[in-house]
Amino acid sequence: MTLADMHGMMGPGMMGRSGMMGPFPNGNQDAPMGMMGMMRIAINPATVPPGQVSFRVTNNGALNHELVILPLARGQYPGQRAVGPDGTVGEAGSVGEASRTCGADKGDENTDNPGIAPGGSGWTTVNLTPGRYELICNISGHYWTGMYAELDVSPTR
Repeated sequence: MTLADMHGMMGPGMMGRSGMMGPFPNGNQDAPMGMMGMMRIAINPATVPPGQVSFRVTNNGALNHELVILPLARGQYPGQRAVGPDGTVGEAGSVGEASRTCGADKGDENTDNPGIAPGGSGWTTVNLTPGRYELICNISGHYWTGMYAELDVSPTR
C-alpha cells in the first residue's frame, strides 16, 4: 500500500489559508479549486479474504501520512465522512492504524510531525471480518483531499 501526495509538484496558488492543504475551518467549501485528489492511497489488492491481514504502508509523498482502517456501514461510501473543524474525521470503530515511521501500529500523535515520514514505512496487522472498509489518512486536511480508498473483505470462492 502506498501513501502519496503531489506536494513537490504544486506551484504558487495551491496553498490554503493555513498552509499546504488546510485545515480549512469551514470544511471543504473553502478548499481551493483543484485540491481534491492531490493526495491518494494506492492499495493492491483491493479485495482480501477475512482473517489476519497485514498492511505494509510506504509513504512516497513529501508530507507525513498515516493509515487508519475504518469499517464502512451499508450504503456508506469512501469519502463521505464528515470532516471536523480540525480537518480530521472521527476514528470511532477503527480496527487498526499504521502511523509510526519504521514501526508497527500507532505512532505518537503528540509530536510536531505525527505519522509516517516521507520515504518511510510503517505496518500493522489486524483481524478483518467480511465487509467493506475505508482506509484513510487522518492527518489534518488529508482526508478531504482524497486520501481514502476502499478495501473489500470477502471469502474466496
